Amino acid sequence: MALAARQDEAEALLLSEHDGHTLRLTMNRPAARNALSMPLMGALIEALDAAADDKAVRVVVIAANGPGFCAGHDLRELRSDGSRDALHRIFARCSELMMKIVRLPKPVIAEVHGIATAAGCQLVASCDLAVATEDARFATPGVNIGLFCSTPMVALSRNVGRKAAMEMLLTGDLISAGRAFDLGLVNRVVPAAELRASVDALANQIAAKSAFTVAIGKEAFYRQAELDLAEAYRFTSEVMTRNMLGHDAGEGIDAFIQKRHPEWQDR
Repeated sequence: MALAARQDEAEALLLSEHDGHTLRLTMNRPAARNALSMPLMGALIEALDAAADDKAVRVVVIAANGPGFCAGHDLRELRSDGSRDALHRIFARCSELMMKIVRLPKPVIAEVHGIATAAGCQLVASCDLAVATEDARFATPGVNIGLFCSTPMVALSRNVGRKAAMEMLLTGDLISAGRAFDLGLVNRVVPAAELRASVDALANQIAAKSAFTVAIGKEAFYRQAELDLAEAYRFTSEVMTRNMLGHDAGEGIDAFIQKRHPEWQDR
């Protein structure tokens, strides 16, 4: 495995590791619980842009060093320049990052340990899949410091039911990994010692699929969710038609009939 670091001044904020067809991006602000500073968000956006154009990358994993996954926004940064323009730039940058994850034509898996709070919880909710350790904890605690988690609310409310989301937003309480699993915020909960292996196994399973098919499916999943029922069926009928006309659908069906492994061409 090749390990490289994206440098921001003297600190390697984001580590990038290619493992087969998986790109692992590891947030590296352990002392700050990987708070999403402007430089860190910029590094993540840059890495995701590069991944979008890299045909060797089929799955992206977002992980973190240190005792926690992500504690949300960097509060010191928020207070360093309280002007409207400065604050707007920070929150707009965060929204750009979350939308970049959703719009990336490759699945993104959050590998979560420790805490994932506020924008950190938003980051988990924005990823397509999430695997968490048994001792992981999640919260949107902005209400406790007078700053309602309005942007984290966007991703949270699209992952869990309304009343569960409102309870998290209004109380700011931490919830367990088990509760996050029950609510649909994470896909799997595993012992800490098994986190990396579990994520790798999931990433490898997805990477073995047709990248063309996965990209079509991911885009369609998020687009249809915002449509009414009739529009969603019209849209996805067109998507399936386009998908079926591609090489890989024909190859996959033929391989199934012939009882052999398909040979994807990602088209």
